[in-house]
Amino acid sequence: MVRRIWFVILLAAGILLLGACGQEEEEKENVYQVYCVSNSETRVEMHAVEMTTSEPEEQLKELMRCLSTNPEKLEYKAPFAMGFQVLNTELKEGSLVINVDAAYRELPVHTEVLVRAAIVRTLTQLPEVKLIMITVEGEQLIDSKGNAVGWMNAEQFINNDGNEINTYEMVRVKLYFADESGSKLIAAYREKHYSTNTLLERFVVEELIAGPSGQVDGLYPCVNPGTKVINVTTKDGICYVNLDENFLTVVNNVSTDVSVYAITNSLVELSTINKVQILINGEVPSQFSTSTFERNLDIVTTREQ
Repeated sequence: MVRRIWFVILLAAGILLLGACGQEEEEKENVYQVYCVSNSETRVEMHAVEMTTSEPEEQLKELMRCLSTNPEKLEYKAPFAMGFQVLNTELKEGSLVINVDAAYRELPVHTEVLVRAAIVRTLTQLPEVKLIMITVEGEQLIDSKGNAVGWMNAEQFINNDGNEINTYEMVRVKLYFADESGSKLIAAYREKHYSTNTLLERFVVEELIAGPSGQVDGLYPCVNPGTKVINVTTKDGICYVNLDENFLTVVNNVSTDVSVYAITNSLVELSTINKVQILINGEVPSQFSTSTFERNLDIVTTREQ
């Protein structure tokens, strides 16, 4: 009899425990991380917030409110409470545009990067938000180098926890440049410190535009040095490289096809990329034979010794 009583007690306790675990798991599903900027403006920190709604549109509004409300920890401040105003937002097919007023341009360069990181990391947690663009009174945001920031996702800031503006890493990438004839590509490794504020894919494209190192003979530029990078994003193994129209102007007798495969082969060397789509001002040029490109080793040769 005593054993039966204990069995019933243990069974009831087990049911209650399972129920509590299930409830805890359910609650965790509605918890999001809100990123804030430190008062010293040198780092970001995340704060867990339990959402009060499960409706997608309302969740976006709630996270926007969280990004506008300073956290309880006084050493951090909300990114939308740093001297500028959000004028309006528009969400369409997974792409969210956040339009802010001109005061946003007054943010110091390093602070602006942190604000951007906090906003993107927070809002892309929502399944409905895949990409984010910040515009200033309707105009595209321009970074300190004069380049359009374009669409952003969380991956662009994934390696920056804690020290966005001071983090540099040594990276070794394999780049493809033209041979003397301009009809073939030659691979060369480049080691360089780069800021982890920059997406590695973008770093690769910018290094190709910069051209080969003067210390290496037999390599020639294969991308017009006047080419501007509008933005670079990667999704599902495809890297989308959006360039301006200068890319279509050839240099050193290098055809556009060779330039395309210089970018493609270099990017596919990265473990996260399988294919590349090159856009000119957001569109696929009519002269391209396909919309996406894969690695092409037939065009690769070796440097003569």
